[in-house]
Amino acid sequence: MKFAAIADVHGNRPALEAVLADIAALGINEVVNLGDHVSGPLEAARTADLLIERGFPSVRGDQDRILVELWQAGTSARSDFQQLERKHFGWMASMPPTLRYREQVFLCHGSPGDDAAFWLDHIADDGSARPSGIEAIEAGAEGIDARLILCAHTHIPRIVRLRDGRMVVNPGSVGLPGYDGKAPVPYVVEVGTPHACYAILEHAGEGWLATLRYVPYDNTAMAALARSKGMLTWASAIATGWVQREGG
Repeated sequence: MKFAAIADVHGNRPALEAVLADIAALGINEVVNLGDHVSGPLEAARTADLLIERGFPSVRGDQDRILVELWQAGTSARSDFQQLERKHFGWMASMPPTLRYREQVFLCHGSPGDDAAFWLDHIADDGSARPSGIEAIEAGAEGIDARLILCAHTHIPRIVRLRDGRMVVNPGSVGLPGYDGKAPVPYVVEVGTPHACYAILEHAGEGWLATLRYVPYDNTAMAALARSKGMLTWASAIATGWVQREGG
């Protein structure tokens, strides 16, 4: 059993196309998607159309949930919301928050119990993103009997082996390798490369092999699009993998 895991596309269709081409070139036929498909200033509708066409087993991310909630409430001035049609919202609304894939793999977005949780990493008091301790990670995996657990949300690629042998993998972000936030303190996440990232998982004997794969693509148009919409943090991250804050 061998498959690819993608996550956090955030409307970056060129990055998604590059990743899907790379997956196909490797002869991998199965893909799972861990959420946050379209949110942001990029190509929400075009990205949703491609993902709907592919029909990957998918879970709903926190930003997908927020978009659906806005749709159910009526309207929003957000750029991504304005691009999307009823079929796109219905597609996201139909996704579960967690999913069991082929009976062996547990899929979630943030953590098994919270779609917005920083799980394998956490935000320190100084605003940096740091790896979480094993006790905190294992607490989040309590009650999950799958030997392989996939999560996303932080955009930070990470492979963690729990002390009981289970593996937790965050495949990183296809479309957004850096961003900033305000809670619990002002923080920045930077992956350090503009390449699109995903994971390859392969069942081997009694365990799993995991590979993180970085794919170069032409990121200039998406960086320019983000910049044209005033999203300078996104523009910097997409162009370089690093975050240059406005005025920085």
